[in-house]
Amino acid sequence: MSTAIRSVVVPVSDLGAAKTIYTALLGEPHTDQPYYVGYNVDGFEVALAPGGSGGPVAYVDVDDLDAARETLLAAGATEVSAPRQVAPEARVAVLADGDGNPIGLRGR
Repeated sequence: MSTAIRSVVVPVSDLGAAKTIYTALLGEPHTDQPYYVGYNVDGFEVALAPGGSGGPVAYVDVDDLDAARETLLAAGATEVSAPRQVAPEARVAVLADGDGNPIGLRGR
């Protein structure tokens, strides 16, 4: 399994307020939508997502999302959110380790 952590999604309760803070820190976002505000930081994606709770989720890029998901589930992870399409060639899923820490997967 080829993996790399290339993104983190920060759940926010007030997207406008969070965007003001993160724009001051990271510069103008490359994507500014009501459902997603994204910043490219030297090739690393920092994203704000409204309506979330809890802490940020780091997403590991994997070649095969389904295979990585099955491997982690077999190892004892639990599913937090099932795979879903987020872009034409990208799906994401979130699992949790035994302590409830989120593990994001992003792939095809």
